[in-house]
Amino acid sequence: MVFKGGRTETSLALKYLLRKGFPGGRNASVPQVLIIVTDGRSQGHVALPAKQLKQRGVTVFTVGIRFPRWEELHSLASEPRERHVLMAEQVEDAANGLFSTLSGSAICTTTSPDCKVQPHPCERKTLETVRELAGLAPCWRGSRSTDAVLAALCPFSSWKRVFFTHPTTCYRTSCPGPCDSQPCQNGGTCVPEGPDRYRCLCPPAFGGEANCAPNLSLECRVDVLFLLASSADATPEGFQWAKAFVKRFVRAALTGDSRARVGVARYGAELTVAVPVGEYQDVPDLVRSLDSLPFDGGATLTGRALRQAAERGFGSAPGTGLDRPRRAVVLMTEARSQDEVAGPAGFARARELLLLGMGSEDVRAELEVITGGPERVLTYTGPRDLFDQIPKLQGKLCSRPRPGCQAQSLDLVFMLDASVSVGPENFAQMQSFVRSCALRFDVNPDVTQIGLVVYGGLVQTAFGLDTHLSRAAVLRALSQAPYLGGVGSAGTALLHIYDKVMTVQGGARPGVPKAVVVVTGGSGVEDAAVPAQKLRENGVSVLVVGVGPVLREALRRLAGPRDALIHVATYADLSHHQDALIEWMCREAKQPVNLCKPSPCMNEGACVLHSGSYRCECQGGWEGPHCENRECGISSHIGAGRVVSVLLFPGTVAKGGSRALTEGVSLRSFIRQTFSGCPLHPRCHAG
Repeated sequence: MVFKGGRTETSLALKYLLRKGFPGGRNASVPQVLIIVTDGRSQGHVALPAKQLKQRGVTVFTVGIRFPRWEELHSLASEPRERHVLMAEQVEDAANGLFSTLSGSAICTTTSPDCKVQPHPCERKTLETVRELAGLAPCWRGSRSTDAVLAALCPFSSWKRVFFTHPTTCYRTSCPGPCDSQPCQNGGTCVPEGPDRYRCLCPPAFGGEANCAPNLSLECRVDVLFLLASSADATPEGFQWAKAFVKRFVRAALTGDSRARVGVARYGAELTVAVPVGEYQDVPDLVRSLDSLPFDGGATLTGRALRQAAERGFGSAPGTGLDRPRRAVVLMTEARSQDEVAGPAGFARARELLLLGMGSEDVRAELEVITGGPERVLTYTGPRDLFDQIPKLQGKLCSRPRPGCQAQSLDLVFMLDASVSVGPENFAQMQSFVRSCALRFDVNPDVTQIGLVVYGGLVQTAFGLDTHLSRAAVLRALSQAPYLGGVGSAGTALLHIYDKVMTVQGGARPGVPKAVVVVTGGSGVEDAAVPAQKLRENGVSVLVVGVGPVLREALRRLAGPRDALIHVATYADLSHHQDALIEWMCREAKQPVNLCKPSPCMNEGACVLHSGSYRCECQGGWEGPHCENRECGISSHIGAGRVVSVLLFPGTVAKGGSRALTEGVSLRSFIRQTFSGCPLHPRCHAG
């Protein structure tokens, strides 16, 4: 097409169409749409020919350019005029408005049932010439009588062009496209090939992988049921995202050597299993089944769907025995449930189902209740963020319990809530949980030391870090930990650990990572945030395990960073979170340490870092590597910090200092008398 120039004869163009019809047009059974792109400044009258065209059934859109004459555009356009008058400079809005109007009319149907038409306020601009009073100038005014000529001041005007804005409503259509989520990673370019298909042009290093991403094949043996929310609150757009995610996941994960099987179900008020687990010919067949999966609407009964998924979601998959693969339900929802979820979720977990949740931040708390904790929840903010979760989901589906950090040194204290709000039965489940965790560590003075503090009406050190030197001894002591009852204060218990347990006197080792794991029912934690921060500032990591309907905000303040909080639905679910806790403890065991935090120096001695080590500067009256010895009377004989050996020979007299071990005097009494006033090193035992 070439630019012609000349006059704007819109009326002649309309009369041509009235006379000749649409060039190349078909018969009258085919809808006709006329799109007029103009500044709306025609040299002729346009209202009558436009009216005649519309009477013949032609739908007329007008698209204004630059600063159009809006009155003329409105007279040309079909009704309702605000949806048939568009602005060329707003290219995307104009095109979307055209599609929105057509898809909402009887002329044609929308290409995707998930497209959304959204109105939004906007402005139209016109450039008009206006006359303004410029001032007054002397002029002559006369009349028919010859003597009636008068001098006067006459107004004079100037002309200028002025922008005018007209508030109106624009319409925007958003349709999910295959490349909207930018699926091609590592610099790949997405090329759409239809409404829901695409291909990636990948850099050379990633040319052989789907979406230009590393291979994400599921190598573990697992049966996965995707449970997609299809209720009214979940929205058609969210349902489309979920379907697109599952299609992308199966294409990436179900490769030729994969031992995983997948099924898909949707739910609103009822559960519908669209693809039973493993019952598909190949991945393309599974994808075709997903394409035909409709959006239902209706209520959001997530609890009911979970129970039904546990009962019949895995079809003919082996239900018992060693041959059964791992079974997982991946719940994808953006809508809060309208029924109770904790009970059905517990029912599903009791059937040894791994529950994983995916959704927006709005439903995170509910997903944590359903799955049993935050480590089994993935959240996203949009399509791209959603598709980036595929590697994380693959990892969670195939993760298995791993041994603890056997070779890493760690001083570890468990702090258990033994208050009346927990009760003896739940406290016993806490003990069992801590015993299971202790089994994963090599307990000895050179690797891992474990201590236990319980709190209720009072705070008690059940056993210190250096009390039990083997795993068997720690396990026996954990079983004998007392239930205290009473009203507990987590803050008081943490201060007790700070002052009495995580110290050199209490058996803590300088230069070794230190961690406290708090297991609580949530009562009495309001005063704990400051003591927990005091421990962190002293080089001690703090993790909080909150059980049941706890005070979330108080726990979050106590836990500090988000990854230092594990929320558990019930005490019976503690075992499901053992892997997450062990992973956190092993991560803390690998953190760099400050040799002076907590301070290894006793009796108010100052710790000074020096050449990769430390030294203690002692206060007056104290001496020793850790300021542990009070200066005593025999120092002039044997020297401070020396090792004293007493050798006994039959029939002789042994002397130590100025005292003699004579017949009838015990060795213990002799040592006590000789070295009175010199306290033993904390690592030594009086026996």
